[in-house]
Amino acid sequence: MPDLLLEIFSEEIPARMQGKAADDLKKLVTNGLVEAGLTYASAGAFSTPRRLTLTIEGLSAESPTLTEERKGPRADAPEKALEGFLRATGLTKDQLELRDEKKGQVYFASITKAGRPAAEIIAELVPAVIRNFPWPKSMRWGAGALRWVRPLHSILCILSDEAGAEVVSFDVDGITSTDTTEGHRFMAPGRFAVTGFEDYETKLKRAKVILSASERADHIWHEAEQMAFAAGLELVEDRGLLAEVAGLVEWPAVLMGEIGEDFLGLPPEVLQTSMKEHQKFFSVRNPKTGRIERFVTVANRETKDQGATILAGNQKVLSARLSDAKFFWENDLRVAKSDLSVWTKSLENVTFQAQLGSQAARIERIAALASEIAPLVGADAQDAAQAAKIAKADLSSEMVYEFPELQGLMGRYYAIEAGFSPEIAAVPEEHYQPLGPSDDVPTAPLSVAVALADKLDTLTGFWAIDEKPTGSKDPYALRRAALGVIRVLLTENRRFSLANFITNGLAKHGQSDAPALVADLLSFFHDRLKVFLRDEGIRHDVIDACLAMQGADDLALVVMRAKALAAFLATEDGGNLTQGYKRANNILTQAEQKDGVEYRYGADVKFAETDEERGLFDALGRARGKVDPALASEDFAAAMAELADLRAPIDAFFEAVQVNSDNEIVRRNRLNLLHEIVEICGRVADLDKLEG
Repeated sequence: MPDLLLEIFSEEIPARMQGKAADDLKKLVTNGLVEAGLTYASAGAFSTPRRLTLTIEGLSAESPTLTEERKGPRADAPEKALEGFLRATGLTKDQLELRDEKKGQVYFASITKAGRPAAEIIAELVPAVIRNFPWPKSMRWGAGALRWVRPLHSILCILSDEAGAEVVSFDVDGITSTDTTEGHRFMAPGRFAVTGFEDYETKLKRAKVILSASERADHIWHEAEQMAFAAGLELVEDRGLLAEVAGLVEWPAVLMGEIGEDFLGLPPEVLQTSMKEHQKFFSVRNPKTGRIERFVTVANRETKDQGATILAGNQKVLSARLSDAKFFWENDLRVAKSDLSVWTKSLENVTFQAQLGSQAARIERIAALASEIAPLVGADAQDAAQAAKIAKADLSSEMVYEFPELQGLMGRYYAIEAGFSPEIAAVPEEHYQPLGPSDDVPTAPLSVAVALADKLDTLTGFWAIDEKPTGSKDPYALRRAALGVIRVLLTENRRFSLANFITNGLAKHGQSDAPALVADLLSFFHDRLKVFLRDEGIRHDVIDACLAMQGADDLALVVMRAKALAAFLATEDGGNLTQGYKRANNILTQAEQKDGVEYRYGADVKFAETDEERGLFDALGRARGKVDPALASEDFAAAMAELADLRAPIDAFFEAVQVNSDNEIVRRNRLNLLHEIVEICGRVADLDKLEG
């Protein structure tokens, strides 16, 4: 069985596109081969800045011969129907077979599709893949019609086995497939032939190209760590930057340079962000001081001077960039130390959203809402309002204008310089959290109050102007905001009525009497809660059963109840009791509909006729005395444990007793008894919502 080696060689592929492009190449080619009837043992895809490579081992030498039987029209069908069938099959009438069926004779065609050599299939497949490759962006060059991410130079395509290698011959827009490639652009110019993947990978490495992106990344990280360790420093981990840099070089040469003394006083986050975003440099930190003192850059070639010239040039460019950052930082510090309100006032001229007013107006709403929330989360109302008013002041700073990703973080630095307490100063950074499902959640009371106020103002504001997420579209990240509220509330089991704050938030947006909007937004929170708890293994119907109870706007309470119910249903008693409840409810509901009355006025044990019936009366009485106190203390696990004791008496009742007795008094009493079962079980959750 032969092995396939395919390389598509071009000018530099953007690093962010390389990984997906390699995966797409593998998927498109392997799927095409399988559809053509070929099989293979394994496949691997690789990328470097100038090439996409695919290797497939254990490929079938040819596709199998296939015979397909196709049913046609009946013998008495119109002639046109038969003609269409013949065109579709490519056969003549004489080649068809007539078979007897229930409705008469029917034509059948037997179509044989001969197998084809793998090389022939590949020669058709690969050009089609190249011409239709799903690049996010592509370009044309020269006089050709082919589109590729960058100008395409050559295609290597060979099949190899024990007998040797052969070129799979095809042409793509004037580029003919060969068995040759080339190595590094500067250190190993010139083309060379290969006979298989191992030969290809070995010769590439001799030609100063490391094929594997993971190998390049490991080499970069190892060398950088060793350099930092030798200098008594530590490398700041950044796996995203590492992957990007590994996609920029074919032969990584790791170099470490120094940051000018003038810039060491900048916040380490500023240095790290500037170097990462503008130069793709790694940061090297002094573990004793926490300062960023050096940087690591990765060149794409070895030089006679061991990279000294490259490093000097990079240091010069870095100094120019950091000079700008130093200028912005010093200007911002002067404002922060003199009067931080200069920035907050300037936000009056910054529009948050056309219908929702300026950032300054939004800050006032957040401050008012934060002061209302503060006592419920253990924060001082005045401090919460003060923290909210400065939380977004850094939006007006020069540093955040230059580095938007430092929003919030710079606000903490400026608040400290302005003389605010550490608790208030932490709010500008922490109140944005959590932005995503894996982000840290603020726990400091002031940060919690402002974070909740910020997100609730966003949600109530867009609900007030009827700008809600639709389908997959959520331009204002409202789902993320709702999830943020949920995570903040649940992290430390924070308890309060969400509906009240939704009402207050809507009122601040001119919707003072809007129960429908409150209910709609609360339902939105419940939908997000289901998504959140689903990831924790709690079924949506379990959550629905808990949301149907009182206090559904207290999300922490809902989750406590849902977790207890989920654990209860996972037991044998829980599942059986649920079935008993549903049986009782179904019989009761049918009887009430039939009779036109409600059976819920209390059953009397004196009308009981069997021991099982009397046993159920006793069990319900005991359960009621224990379930109610457990629910009052919100010990849902204990309440459901008490309900579990009802499983055996209920099962015994239904096995021994016929509810619809001929004695009307006995029947009525038993139906009222069923109501007591339904009523006491329904105190923990709406079990009707449970599926199954």
